Amino acid sequence: MFEFINDEDERGQVGIGTLIVFIAMVLVAAIAAGVLINTAGFLQSKGAATGEEASAQVSNRIDVVSAYGNVTSETVDYANLTVRQAAGADNINLSKSTIQWIGPDKALTLTHGSLGDAQSADSDTFNTTAIKGNNDNVLVQQSDRIKVIMFAGNGSTSGITSGLGAGDEVQLTVTTQYGSKTSYWANVPESLKDKNAVNL
Repeated sequence: MFEFINDEDERGQVGIGTLIVFIAMVLVAAIAAGVLINTAGFLQSKGAATGEEASAQVSNRIDVVSAYGNVTSETVDYANLTVRQAAGADNINLSKSTIQWIGPDKALTLTHGSLGDAQSADSDTFNTTAIKGNNDNVLVQQSDRIKVIMFAGNGSTSGITSGLGAGDEVQLTVTTQYGSKTSYWANVPESLKDKNAVNL
């Protein structure tokens, strides 16, 4: 049933073969352990980075404090938002932000530009100016307030659109440099007669 090896040379060869197999198994286990450690380290760093990005998207938002429109000839030609940092947000640079405008007759993405660009015909830009604070573009503290100016257009000059009439609605979505989004619905009142400015 059992085969006994009586030759000493053959017995030594079996021992060496076993030793070689054992060493090979140890090497494979060591390599596998190294791969697992490297993979775990990569996944940990990737997970930390993803967590930081997700946290930034959630916390680094803006809040819309108020919105109003300038009225000319019973048309809202300028839509203005007053914004601030959300609680716990880092510095937010509005010049690196975008605004998605979905209006009654047009949808486009606005980028930051000069006031002259924002007031030009067929504008696809917005401008910012400080209301409270030392910077026209960057919200540093929660007490800072910045006005976002968008030229909607009027009867004689087409801006983002041809102007906003009574009862029109515009969905505005501000996306900061961190990727966080804040949406605001601007609703023009049903009557603009004898008005110079209205809440939106």
